[in-house]
Amino acid sequence: QVQLVESGGGLVQSGGSLRLSCAASGRIPSINAMGWTRQAPGKPRELVARQHTVGATYYADSVKGRFTISRDNAKNTVFLQMNSLSPEDTAVYYCALNAYWGQGTQVTVSS
Repeated sequence: QVQLVESGGGLVQSGGSLRLSCAASGRIPSINAMGWTRQAPGKPRELVARQHTVGATYYADSVKGRFTISRDNAKNTVFLQMNSLSPEDTAVYYCALNAYWGQGTQVTVSS
């Protein structure tokens, strides 16, 4: 089993920044993909960013140039730096490691 704990969500004004963190614990595969998805009310869950242990990185088109994913493999932690936030980024953000999910953290961007 793998446990994921997110932190860093909150309320921010449009144009602002937030940094999400996710710490993984438990039986973590040495090769894995960690990342973030988000779900806004009434919308399907969207993969935002993901990074593999060997370095392959994915960003959704909607966040390219604004969000940056990074990892600390020694600490089994993944981060999501979110800049130039807009109300369209408002959602619950979930951390994921392979098929495991965290509980989610709310990000609200006011206009």
